[in-house]
Amino acid sequence: MRITETITYAAPPETVYAMVTDEAFQQRKCIDAGAQRHEAAVSTVGDGARVVTKRDLPADDLPDFARSIVGSTLSVTETYEWGAAAGDGSRRGTLTVEVAGAPVAMRSTVRLTASGGGSEISIDGDLKASIPLFGGKVEKAAAPAVLDAIRSEQRTGQAWLAERI
Repeated sequence: MRITETITYAAPPETVYAMVTDEAFQQRKCIDAGAQRHEAAVSTVGDGARVVTKRDLPADDLPDFARSIVGSTLSVTETYEWGAAAGDGSRRGTLTVEVAGAPVAMRSTVRLTASGGGSEISIDGDLKASIPLFGGKVEKAAAPAVLDAIRSEQRTGQAWLAERI
């Protein structure tokens, strides 16, 4: 299932990149998303960064059949791999989201670009559930949770920037 979403921020790409590669921001993002338990790690990779968050989320909002696969807790690992900045401050990278204990993953390309006096992070990926006969049904059930997580990150980022700019 195709997932395409854009996050907008009222700050230049350099400021947004500094935010999304800040471990404290990643911790707050997990808390704001309702994580019962979480961890975040940021490391420099060449002129880019690798950002990994792991969080346990309640599976209450998932349909019964999906909860029967993941249990009462949804354990999600999100990995951003950001490349070096271009001359205009834009960056490209990848985003992988994996669900522990379930054959469900999203693989995406991400772009951080300047836009209208601020920035955008564009996410374009495929959510796949490798479950015979039920894969499409699981993908449809998981898609709202993925979109909610992206939108939660945007709200957290906007608040983070408003407190600092």
